[in-house]
Amino acid sequence: MNGYAKRRVLRLKDGGCLEFNDSVAMEKRLRVHVNGKEALSLYCSPVMIRELVVGFFMTEGIINGNWCAERMTIQYGSEIIVDIPAEGEPSLEGGAITSGCAGGITFERSRQDGPIDDDICIERERLRELFVNFQRRSELYNLTGCIHNAAISDGRNIVALAEDIGRHNAVDKVIGYCILEEIPFKNKIMLVSGRLSSEMASKCARWKIPILVSRTAPTLLAIEIAEMAGMTMIGFMRGNRFNIYTHPFRIK
Repeated sequence: MNGYAKRRVLRLKDGGCLEFNDSVAMEKRLRVHVNGKEALSLYCSPVMIRELVVGFFMTEGIINGNWCAERMTIQYGSEIIVDIPAEGEPSLEGGAITSGCAGGITFERSRQDGPIDDDICIERERLRELFVNFQRRSELYNLTGCIHNAAISDGRNIVALAEDIGRHNAVDKVIGYCILEEIPFKNKIMLVSGRLSSEMASKCARWKIPILVSRTAPTLLAIEIAEMAGMTMIGFMRGNRFNIYTHPFRIK
């Protein structure tokens, strides 16, 4: 399924008007069932659904017990229905609505068992080049203007990229892709388009991703999480400048 649809639009400009077909981002409700029983629902772009569910459920530790992503079923319609066969049952205690787009949810659980011990180092010019490439590859954003994107880089190339109406969803999708493709998070860089909230920092900390970069600003709580996690956090990546908020030793 595409992440956008064509819609007839009337544009007013300089005293005139133009009617044309514009690309508009699609938004669908995703309902996730575990063993046939609904566990949660959220809104998302209808692309990379398997990756989204895997990234979200694995990061948040929602299912207590074994489950297999390959046995997950996905039905597309007016809503997207996912069912996960699992040995365990979902645990949704501690869930909270986040500051993210599209009614994001996070849970007070952590996979991190110590500070990030990763000695990746990248030259600042190379980092800027990666971010420019990341932005150019954002096809849905370029078409619709209302999509967030996230990517994982090995410092040389972008190895995974995802787009969604929600910035947390985009991060979950790219994490899920790496899990499914068995791409390790060591020596990797997370590139994101949206602001760096505490939830964004926590998701990266849980998988020990050493560098997190955004074109916008972090919150104070996000900075504190990155500081404690041993993560290098970078914001305002624009043109020839950026701000390093924590652990600058990874940037040459």
